[in-house]
Amino acid sequence: MSAAFLNSQVLVLNRLWQAVNVCSVRRALTLLFQGHAEVVFNRPDGSFQTFDFGEWHDFSQAEPHPESIHTISFRIRVPRVILLAVFDHMPKKEVKFTRHNIFERDKNTCQYCGKIFDRKDLNLDHVIPRDRGGPTTWENIVCSCIRCNTRKSNHTPNEAGMHLIRKPKKPKWRPFVQVNLHFQQHESWKHFVDIAYWNVELGESAD
Repeated sequence: MSAAFLNSQVLVLNRLWQAVNVCSVRRALTLLFQGHAEVVFNRPDGSFQTFDFGEWHDFSQAEPHPESIHTISFRIRVPRVILLAVFDHMPKKEVKFTRHNIFERDKNTCQYCGKIFDRKDLNLDHVIPRDRGGPTTWENIVCSCIRCNTRKSNHTPNEAGMHLIRKPKKPKWRPFVQVNLHFQQHESWKHFVDIAYWNVELGESAD
């Protein structure tokens, strides 16, 4: 069982707590032992705690777990998320056209009524509707609350008697790194995978 665990997957975060890669448990333990990474542990209360190698070793003895690696002299729990100690690189590429970046640009604010909402209560609206020739671009997508989105329906703002609080345009800052996760994910990844969802590049399927 220990050998199987060594080849299972660990989510890797950079120093800014952004998902950047996946590695094997074997590689993660090596990075941990060398002091290049720390384990990120999700507490039952939803908070996160980090452990260096010595702390993780002691924690493994104090709170043993079925998912553990057995060595000749000790037993250590399998890490599922690690935080790199020094890596904080960002991709040097143009701004990704993603849900996260649109919400960041518009500051979670409906661009028609000007009110701030939780992201779950906002839609992405085509200023000029798609079936009227409106493209899925920075300059034609804005955050819209459900009420304003329903009122606007399949019209332009002028036709609906509505006005944008600011003209949409491509932002000049760099986004969070995009991570594509095509393999089976561990439950402890959920928080970071949910964040990565907002960094999936949008295309013509955007609503």
